[in-house]
This record gives sequence, C-alpha cells and structure tokens, in this order.
Amino acid sequence: MQQIVLATGNKGKVREFKQMLLNQPFEILPQSEFNVDEVAETGLTFVENAIIKARHASKITGLPAIADDSGIEVDALNGAPGIYSARYAGVDANDKDNLYKLIEDVENVAEPLRTARFQCVLVLMRHENDPTPLICQGTWEGTLLSKPAGQNGFGYDPIFWLEANQCTSAELDPDTKDQLSHRGQALRKLVNQLAQSAF
Repeated sequence: MQQIVLATGNKGKVREFKQMLLNQPFEILPQSEFNVDEVAETGLTFVENAIIKARHASKITGLPAIADDSGIEVDALNGAPGIYSARYAGVDANDKDNLYKLIEDVENVAEPLRTARFQCVLVLMRHENDPTPLICQGTWEGTLLSKPAGQNGFGYDPIFWLEANQCTSAELDPDTKDQLSHRGQALRKLVNQLAQSAF
C-alpha cells in the first residue's frame, strides 16, 4: 500500500482525509509522525501555499505528500480572510478567535448579503522536485450566520449556513459533510486523477 504523508498539523483535517480515503489503496500518515515542522506559508494564493507545504513534507519524509490550502472567502470583505483564514485573528489565533473575528467583521452586513464560500486546493507531489504536481480544487457556497450552531466540524463551520440543508456545516453528520464540502470535492477529484495516473 502506497504511503502518502499528509502535510498538516490540523487534527480535523487529518480525520477528514482518513475518513474519505478509507477504501483507497493509500495509507495516509500525518506529518506529525515524521516530526515535520510547520513551514511558513509565504504564497499569495491557495495553490502556492499548498505546493509549499507538500514540497516541504515530501523533502523531509522522502514520501509523496498531499497538502491542502483552504479557507473562506467572504464577498462583503472582498474575499477576506481567504488564504489568511487560519490566522485571521493573528498569528497565534485559534479557531474560536478567528470565528468571532469574522462574526464581528460582518455584523453590519445584512444576512442575505453575507455570501461566502469555502475554497480548497489540494496538491499531491510525488517527490519534492515534482514538476507537475496534481492540483485539484473544490468550492462550497453558503452564507454566514451571526451566532455559531453545531458541534461537528472545525474552523468556520459553525457559522457557515447551507440553505439547501437548512443547517450549518457544523450541524452536518460527517458523511454528508464529506459529500458536500470543498475538501470532499477536491479529494474526489484527486482520487480520480490518481486512478488514471502512473502513481
């Protein structure tokens, strides 16, 4: 079974990836098992940051690496927090800090105008110098609530309202979230690409 290192320290993401790749011929290992340190995300796009993270993990472990860079784009904030979603409230901010900063930043925007989307760019690098990494993207549309609801998920999930489901992302069960989410979409595309490539 092909081992692939997952270039993230986010336990929520590790759990989601393992769940979604359960029946695939890959063994997903978090970078923490190899003592891979976090790398500075100096890119200006989700694609650049995902490549930086995947290359770093692959270089240290010698294994193929998957990295995702994801975040939330809010139309009323000109696409912010975007690539800065994980550190929106500051470098040492946690999920709760970021969540409440976003709630505060859109409090004067009428709820129907709080359109937002989660973006996920997934990159798989076969080795650190891979000139043609596999790149897949998923997008998930929603609006933002004023108060968090739901215990599932992480990050901005508790205020990400899904009109079709009449609940927040954090109120979905894990299987439904995997079917709908930006990360689920990107990962299915990646699995399809892997099945067609000489990996």
